[in-house]
Amino acid sequence: MNTAKENILQRIKKALGNPVPLPFPLSEGNGVIYPAATQEPELLFAEAFTRLQGKFVYCQDEKEMQEKVQQLVAAKEWTKIYCEEPRWNNAFSNTIGLESCHASISACEYLVARTGTIVLSAAQQKGRTASVYAPVHVCIAYTGQLVYDLEDALQAIKEKYAGNIPSFITFASGPSRTADIEKTLVTGVHGPKEVYLFLVEGNG
Repeated sequence: MNTAKENILQRIKKALGNPVPLPFPLSEGNGVIYPAATQEPELLFAEAFTRLQGKFVYCQDEKEMQEKVQQLVAAKEWTKIYCEEPRWNNAFSNTIGLESCHASISACEYLVARTGTIVLSAAQQKGRTASVYAPVHVCIAYTGQLVYDLEDALQAIKEKYAGNIPSFITFASGPSRTADIEKTLVTGVHGPKEVYLFLVEGNG
């Protein structure tokens, strides 16, 4: 071993024997960043979701949810509804053309209460396609799918799919938005202009 290389290895060995303390020890994930929730997850999600320009609708049961979705479709005069979810297909879907529909209806994996985020994955019908291609995304979820934070959603997906995690997981927080042009916020550029979340009481 040449002298230069030996000197470098000696310096590394010495440095490892006297490690420099971390300047920000709490940044290593050992501490709690956000405080625990102080209100019901339904309320927490609704507040965060509407702040992000999402449209939130609470439903006591499946019957009320279907009635309210149909009322929304009639009020908006949507004639092309895309839905590939087997449990809602007969009730809502009337087109197979996602690229030309007025709105798409989908389920989700979980809802993150703290951030008002809808969690989608490739394991669902059409993956995240139905939530991105249509000009309006209508998501139907259940109170049993609510978790507090992002790490809780990831842990729940890990447990749900046990060794076969979906190829991608998407976190959608309200309508798509960008401020690339002159720092002016514009919605609906890279995805839906409107996002509706119908939250149904129960586990689905």
